[in-house]
Amino acid sequence: MFLFSSDCLGSAVFSPVKSDIVGNINKIKAVYDTNPTKFKTLQQILEAEKEMHGTQWPKVGATLALMWLKRGLKFIQVLLQSIADGERDEANPNLIRVNATKAYELALKKYHGWLVQKIFHAALYAAPYKSDFLKALSKGREVKEEDCLEKIRQFLINFTPTIDAIYVMYTKMNAELDYKA
Repeated sequence: MFLFSSDCLGSAVFSPVKSDIVGNINKIKAVYDTNPTKFKTLQQILEAEKEMHGTQWPKVGATLALMWLKRGLKFIQVLLQSIADGERDEANPNLIRVNATKAYELALKKYHGWLVQKIFHAALYAAPYKSDFLKALSKGREVKEEDCLEKIRQFLINFTPTIDAIYVMYTKMNAELDYKA
């Protein structure tokens, strides 16, 4: 059985992404927990924060946390899609550097300054082998690569439109920030 969680991102190359994801989820959950009845959707949280924070919005609170969370989730989505699509380095087909690089360039690079970009590229050398990554996605069980890739494709059927919906919401609410970290 394929079950994606941040625990699957055990490799050193993914530790900053995993840390950001967990931290941002906790920030969003803390806002949600203040009034679960009022905050049934992410959009309701953003709308309330927009009203509450005025000119500081969207640079604060759960709005800022969700902005970074969606970027981290987009990184995961592009990484998984690239692996499922069979993109690879023909000289080193069991490495996922090509996939991680594509995900970084499409989801995170434009939001990172020069130093963070260099750190990411150095960390790529710690990227797991594809076989180890797929085994981690399968919770440590030995599964055929094609079976695991099919489960990734199935996962992406719902995951991709969810991420896309968050991006659309940010665009409609004019909540996207382009500053570099």
